[in-house]
Amino acid sequence: MTQHFHGALNRMALFTALLAAGVLYFFPDFMQIAISNIWLNGVIIGTSLFGIGLCFVEMFKLLPEYKWLHAYTTGTRRNIALPPRLLRPVAQMLASRPKRISATTLNGFLDMILLRFEDSRESIRYITNTLIFLGLLGTFWGLILTVGGFAELIGNLNFSDETVLTAMQAGLSKPLAGMATAFTSSLLGLAGSLTIGFLGLQVQLAQNTIFHELEDYLSAHTHVAATDTVAQILPQINLATRELSRSVQNLEQTVSDL
Repeated sequence: MTQHFHGALNRMALFTALLAAGVLYFFPDFMQIAISNIWLNGVIIGTSLFGIGLCFVEMFKLLPEYKWLHAYTTGTRRNIALPPRLLRPVAQMLASRPKRISATTLNGFLDMILLRFEDSRESIRYITNTLIFLGLLGTFWGLILTVGGFAELIGNLNFSDETVLTAMQAGLSKPLAGMATAFTSSLLGLAGSLTIGFLGLQVQLAQNTIFHELEDYLSAHTHVAATDTVAQILPQINLATRELSRSVQNLEQTVSDL
């Protein structure tokens, strides 16, 4: 089971290393993109770095969960330390190591674990959506600057002047800066969201490994009521229902006679 954790962590490390190598290799071009709008692009880059760090933190937080689950399922230690966060409620309820649990208890355990896993990924999901929003914000901001720059340029041009071409060339700097803001922010926002999305996927795969391993183990120790037992109890229930109906009818007859 631990190899799945190491595999997901290795994929995250390899992807991050390739991303860092690509940025360093194209560092001059990357800086040209970043400084086209240093404030917005700086926020996007900072948010991406924060999201990358958060994904690695969430991944390393799963390591104690893996260790507890491995120790619990294999029974290698008598006194197993409780996991720190995600599996702690289930671990406390399973501390007595019951031989059999009911199907209802199993469903409750799995629903609880699944809900806690989803809650732990909310921050990563929020950062991904934030990067997409920042990219779209930069796009619309750049388009506004571009349209405003062209409107100002056309309004200030004097076509009877011989230097109109020189004035046009000088006035194109503002619309071009707006286009640069639109394209670069969109590029960085989408790249950041894809990066955090891939790393978040690895965290989810690692969590799914824990979930499936615990589900398989608990399913093997789940007691399901046999059909023969239900068949034996059902006639008794029917008999009790008929007796209750007969008693109600007698009571109604007695009340009507009064």
